[in-house]
Amino acid sequence: MLTAIADVLRSIGGAIATVVTLPFRAVARLFGGAADSAHGHH
Repeated sequence: MLTAIADVLRSIGGAIATVVTLPFRAVARLFGGAADSAHGHH
């Protein structure tokens, strides 16, 4: 019973972590692309 609850909490935590980190990864990719293009112009 406890292990089942722990598995559910772990899966929920993983899903939340994925949803929370996705926007940050997108922003980091945008800034990374902007920095790369800026370096390319110079």
